[in-house]
Amino acid sequence: MRLTLFQRDDCPLCDAAYETLVAAGVPDFEPIWIDGDATLEARYGARVPVLRSDDGRELAWPFDSTAVRAFIAPG
Repeated sequence: MRLTLFQRDDCPLCDAAYETLVAAGVPDFEPIWIDGDATLEARYGARVPVLRSDDGRELAWPFDSTAVRAFIAPG
């Protein structure tokens, strides 16, 4: 499963989400900064950070390690 973390520059919540993914043992994810991208800003705006799987599911902040593990668990 490919994961993407949508975030903003200078975003303490985004930093916390990044740390949560590391603590949850997520081996690989792509960080995407939405700043300056009109399409992404329109979609995610103030909702960041948002974790998205390659099948389109999204996990919105706030989330913890347990929620992340459940999100990425095979279904």
